[in-house]
Amino acid sequence: MRSSGHYPGPSYQNNTMNRPNQSIAILHYAGPPTIGGVEATIAAHARVFAAAGHQVRIVAGVAGPLAGAEVIVDPLLGSRGELIEPVNARLAAGDAGRAFESLTAQIAERLSQALAGVDIAIVHNVLTLHKNLAFTAALHRLHEAGLAPRLLAWCHDFAWGDPLYQSDLHAGYPWKLLRMPWPNTTYVVVSDDRRSQLAELLSIPIEQVAVVTPGIDLAAFLKLERETITLIERLGLLEADPLLLLPARITRRKNIEQAVDIIAALRRRGQTPRLIVTGPPGPHNPSNAAYLADLQQRRTSIGDDSAVVFLYESWVDDDDRPHPVSDAVMSDLFRIADGLLFPSRYEGFGIPILEAGLAGIPIFCSDIAPFRETAGDATLRFGFDEPADQVAERIAGALTQDQRAALRRRVRLEYTWEAIYQRAIVPLLH
Repeated sequence: MRSSGHYPGPSYQNNTMNRPNQSIAILHYAGPPTIGGVEATIAAHARVFAAAGHQVRIVAGVAGPLAGAEVIVDPLLGSRGELIEPVNARLAAGDAGRAFESLTAQIAERLSQALAGVDIAIVHNVLTLHKNLAFTAALHRLHEAGLAPRLLAWCHDFAWGDPLYQSDLHAGYPWKLLRMPWPNTTYVVVSDDRRSQLAELLSIPIEQVAVVTPGIDLAAFLKLERETITLIERLGLLEADPLLLLPARITRRKNIEQAVDIIAALRRRGQTPRLIVTGPPGPHNPSNAAYLADLQQRRTSIGDDSAVVFLYESWVDDDDRPHPVSDAVMSDLFRIADGLLFPSRYEGFGIPILEAGLAGIPIFCSDIAPFRETAGDATLRFGFDEPADQVAERIAGALTQDQRAALRRRVRLEYTWEAIYQRAIVPLLH
């Protein structure tokens, strides 16, 4: 049975240039929407592979339609079924006789068809787990005959390393397939701990095992608005370290120039900060246009205009009018930011302090009475005359010392599926 789907969302946009055009098959006993860690990984891989321009094919014993991928379902590839379970029972008793060989031959023929035209096959667990040894043996047969694509063996679980499975395993073929290294195969595990275990099991150098961790779908986990995702992608916000938010109109009392100077100082420290100023120039004071021009000139002196983002000029509609920043998008910006940078010279209250507190992000603000009254010692406060380099050093130190904030920033930078694909998976595909 074949089914296919096309993902309409923004993560497939802006990928028409430099498309890899590799055909990648992902093999497992089950695919999405089956609930499980491996199946979740398959779904995430399919999404980022398709977004990068790969042709994606899921080949599994049970699966449903998956956006952006062709899905081939063959019950003989599953872990259960009327043909598989009797063979598995005999294998557990040490019998790899005619029934096993017959099933292996059937699967080899079907796999050959399912993998036609595929450049790379990512095989989850089949090379190290015994849930369908006929599947393992069939793939090995094709691989030995040069009839299979290049294999990436994604090994989450090891039958030979699990005491619960030892009674099901026996010496010789086909059980030995699960503890021997297959030639011309790249082995992948999800952690350094698993890496050492697999290297020991297969008796291969640890350097021959790659580590590719699972990741998170940041947009789904944080329930980001589609507009927010578009903004993130357009401006590359997730690459910032740190990403700081200044939710205010562009008026002199907001003291945005001090924030720009702090960003410049963070860059001098070797960091890659980004400041998002969400509001347009204030509408009531004619001098605000001149103030914006002054801020733009100050930003230019940093040497990287992307370091300070004025949404008023950076996020516009097709008619070049500023795109309105909705309350929902503002909430999203608080969720993805590493901190609030709020250097106002005076405020009647300061609602962003409350919003940052609710979002649980660090607050870096001017030392004025309303902020002291609202947040007390939960903020890092600075004076208007304090040197920018000194403030930047304090902010960098606070972000480093706050272990939860540091982990949050590291997850955003390193553990999204998109970051993992670029950093760890792309090298394996070449």
